[in-house]
Amino acid sequence: MAATTDTSLLSAEMKEEEEELYEQLLLQAAKEMQGTSVPPAQESKQIRPQPGFCVKAKTRSSEKIFINICKSDKIPPPPDLSEEDLVILLESEDPSGYRIPMSLGEPHAEVDNSGNGCTAYDIVINPTFYNKIHSNKLFMEFFMTIGFEGLENKYNLEMSREWRMLKNRKFLGSVVEQNIRTKSKPVIQELKSSSCVEPDYTIVAEPADQHQHPSFLVAEISLPKVDSARSLLLDLGEDRIVLWARPDLYHLDIYIPYNVIPEESGSQFNTNTGVLTVTMPVQPA
Repeated sequence: MAATTDTSLLSAEMKEEEEELYEQLLLQAAKEMQGTSVPPAQESKQIRPQPGFCVKAKTRSSEKIFINICKSDKIPPPPDLSEEDLVILLESEDPSGYRIPMSLGEPHAEVDNSGNGCTAYDIVINPTFYNKIHSNKLFMEFFMTIGFEGLENKYNLEMSREWRMLKNRKFLGSVVEQNIRTKSKPVIQELKSSSCVEPDYTIVAEPADQHQHPSFLVAEISLPKVDSARSLLLDLGEDRIVLWARPDLYHLDIYIPYNVIPEESGSQFNTNTGVLTVTMPVQPA
């Protein structure tokens, strides 16, 4: 379920205001929760993670990277799941509903055992959940998949899913403190309980021959209450469409049946019909 986010799909006018609109969305949620009191946007605290283990991975361009998996009791644990619950979750229609709290540190330049330069990333999780993934192969694979997706989305990477845990090495480089936001959780909770509704949509493959791998997917999303593309925030991943329509009108988060090429995709909003059309080239079979 890897997703390489592309937020440049709408008009140039929308690109310039996208960050501002998203910030307004978060601020409004905070206001609704706490009356007229809005917490500082950058309120945070520092944590010093404890080393756990280090994995060696690579990008799809074969660049070698290292990922330090660390732990801190300042990171909350995810909801407790048994292995059976996890299997049911993975087989469900929306496994993305299960969230793993984690802090993704900034990349830092290091030197590997061969004396070659490389890049390392730090992921910090709760110690209890750390112990669970360390003792359960299924949870470990699940966590590493989510961690890779987090790094891809935050740092615009394309990573191979092959990785190897290093023996006798808990950390590559020097442990540094990380800043974690202290107000993110209540804001996210408020967004989930907002009045947004899921819009009607259709996704059509072109060509439509079921025996032929499609060249394009065309999504048409009905947004009759939207007046301008300025109020739309669109994130397109390889297998996912996420759309917000401000102010609190629509929210769409769906997986699509084929992997597409986000950077070659495009979208157009028709103000007369209120329909957003997203055209997505499909990756070769």
